[in-house]
Amino acid sequence: MALATAILRAGPGAVREAAAALAAGRLVAFPTETVYGLAADAGDDAAVAKLYAAKARPSFNPLIAHVASGTAIDGHGTGPPGAAAAAIAAAGRLARLNADALQLAAAFWPGPLTLVVPKLPACPVGSLATAGLDTIAVRAPNHPVARAILAAFAGPVVAPSANRSGGVSPTSAQHVIADLAGRIDMIIDGGTSPMGIESTVVACRDGHVALLRPGGIPRADVERVLGHPVAIAATAGDSHGSPRPQAPGMLASHYAPRARVRLNAVTVAAGEGLLAFGPVGPELAAAACRVLNLSVRGDTVEAAANLFGHLRLLDAAGVTSIAVMPVPEEGLGEAINDRLRHAAAPR
Repeated sequence: MALATAILRAGPGAVREAAAALAAGRLVAFPTETVYGLAADAGDDAAVAKLYAAKARPSFNPLIAHVASGTAIDGHGTGPPGAAAAAIAAAGRLARLNADALQLAAAFWPGPLTLVVPKLPACPVGSLATAGLDTIAVRAPNHPVARAILAAFAGPVVAPSANRSGGVSPTSAQHVIADLAGRIDMIIDGGTSPMGIESTVVACRDGHVALLRPGGIPRADVERVLGHPVAIAATAGDSHGSPRPQAPGMLASHYAPRARVRLNAVTVAAGEGLLAFGPVGPELAAAACRVLNLSVRGDTVEAAANLFGHLRLLDAAGVTSIAVMPVPEEGLGEAINDRLRHAAAPR
């Protein structure tokens, strides 16, 4: 039977209702700086099982535990003094953070960085949420609504993207409504997620650091803080990767619209939509049945913010195939291309 999904405008009352719903084992979608997340009490296996079912997510795909870092936020979108320490303390109740993990958390928390680290024996997050792994993925989001809800709930929540598994991630409450209305209990509408692309996922264990998923923090920034290069992990399920993912976003097919996705397009076939980047020649524009530009000026930050919304709009236009112009790998381009490669993978 379908649920009656409540949709609340973000504010103090909505924060209290969201925290109460989470404590009662219900599912709540709310904005983060990256994309909208679908949250459940990380220590409630029944709630986590409902989350997997609502998303139709395979149970071997682990979830990220989100921890609190306080509620205040300054005008620059960075945490106030003490926020990183609060997040590190909260994460330390779930996992063992080595020197590399602590260095990265101090530099980037709260923010779009997820750390995959060894799970403590007494960790309250169950094995369903971690897909039976001996590691746990942890992050501290830096969005005022997410931070307020986590502070009010006073415990970790798992919060994958608030959409059907394998589909295009949501960057607005309207996207969540389209995907999950009737399947979850509550949606907190906090406007559009400003970054528009998921967190960077970095594994820190056994003296090794590896990039599991490019995301909102460029790899170069991670390497700058650590002072050395990081290895890049293979995608789970491809010819080089392990059969099961170590972290979210590592399955070969992911972030996919209904339409087929064709990468590095320099031509457009009849009936194709065009996902452009930078200037578009008149012949290319004329050949496409619909054109959306990630960034006319070729800015990868702007392109990341537009990526998932533009894919959804092209799907809504009814195109059967999306031709994607090349995007450079610099900065957030690495994360954008990662999402596009997953979207274009065989399904």
